[in-house]
Amino acid sequence: MADPDPDLAARLLDVSELHGDFVLSSGRRSTVYFDKFRFLARPDLLREVASAARRLLPDAVTHLAAPEGAATLLLSAVALETGLPMIVVRKEPKAYGTRTQVEGYPEPGASVALIEDVSTTGHQVERAARAIEAMGCTVALIVLALDRGGGAVLRETGYRVEAVASVSPPE
Repeated sequence: MADPDPDLAARLLDVSELHGDFVLSSGRRSTVYFDKFRFLARPDLLREVASAARRLLPDAVTHLAAPEGAATLLLSAVALETGLPMIVVRKEPKAYGTRTQVEGYPEPGASVALIEDVSTTGHQVERAARAIEAMGCTVALIVLALDRGGGAVLRETGYRVEAVASVSPPE
């Protein structure tokens, strides 16, 4: 695994950091917000973040996963870099069709790298990790494109976490 690229981290922060009055997904207020779409929607930065995420992956990983939402953009880019199959974890099991929460059908025993774009509390990522584990898989690593404090929470719950870029948690 490679160390995070400080130049890429600086560019991610530069392009995504906004100042104002924001309500975060946790419900907390913050004067700083990191708009993930400012790097996920730019092919040049998305490619670089995907490449950086790929370099963080352990060799034994057999599948990539992400919580449903914007992180699936990064998931797809990393999958194209690695050729690994993808898993998408819904917030809730689908109410129709297969009625499943974990899409992509990993085999029990799969070694999964869970990918998230921005994490402040770690709660959504932890829920996704628990759903993957309930399928009989192992979460070998959680990769955060931008760790805004969620990484520490996830490490406290026992997960191995790496980040492309990190910033201090919100006030």
